[in-house]
Amino acid sequence: MNPEVLIVGCGFLGEAAAELFSARGKRVLGLVRGDDSLAALTGRGFEAAVCDVTDPVSVEALAPRLRNVPLAIYAVSSGKGGVESYEAVYREGLRRVIRSWNPGRVIFVGSTSVYGQTDGSWVTEESPALPDRETGRLLLEAEQISLAAGGSVARLSGIYGPGRSVLLRKFLSGEAVLEEGGHRWINQIHRDDAAKALVRLGDPTLPAGLYNITDDTPATQREVYGWMAAFLKKSLPPEGKADRHRKRGWSSKRIANTTMRATGWSPAYPSYRDALPQLASTIQGNSTE
Repeated sequence: MNPEVLIVGCGFLGEAAAELFSARGKRVLGLVRGDDSLAALTGRGFEAAVCDVTDPVSVEALAPRLRNVPLAIYAVSSGKGGVESYEAVYREGLRRVIRSWNPGRVIFVGSTSVYGQTDGSWVTEESPALPDRETGRLLLEAEQISLAAGGSVARLSGIYGPGRSVLLRKFLSGEAVLEEGGHRWINQIHRDDAAKALVRLGDPTLPAGLYNITDDTPATQREVYGWMAAFLKKSLPPEGKADRHRKRGWSSKRIANTTMRATGWSPAYPSYRDALPQLASTIQGNSTE
């Protein structure tokens, strides 16, 4: 049977969303780019298939089955690619999927990195999105493709979850640095809370538009590393220079989730600190394997 929900990019976040939709009785198809990723989804309670959104032939081959799919969530990843990868995967891939499959509704999973504010100010969906990197500008172009098709955009802050946290891994490995005193603001969202947000945005009664997906508690870099130090009974990282060459840009802002909360969604992990005990257990366990 044809799917009711299509997850394009069924990876760390997409897989969690697919499982939630499936648990709610939806017919779900998750698309991945290669056979190894496909094998990892075996037995997850939903169907999966291979599709490379950067390849017109691969996309068109699925058109007979996926044309007019009711809901498509575009949650692809560029991996560690740069500008060319962003252009091919996010902008052109999304354009190709919409043109070939004509989904009833589309949700583009983007990033709060499109906000370039550096002054620590509060940022909402109405705030200017002026990224200082070409990758961020390409994300904005992809957003416009989704919005022009009557779809929504889920702007995710830094995502973490079971077995994954860039900040905690840096802390545990000794790579962490308090950049220029650690006063830069950081915004994060747990993978499971982000997946629940995508399910909520999949409700056809919600208006299309922009939605910031982030927890309730922006925190400075010093606060985040301070929580880790206190929980793990370790010292704070040393102070050092800021990394202003990050792929998604250097910024300092506090992201508001008021619009998403107004839909009835609320995070199970309102702050990174709430997830830290479970997170530390999974990451420390993985690091010893």
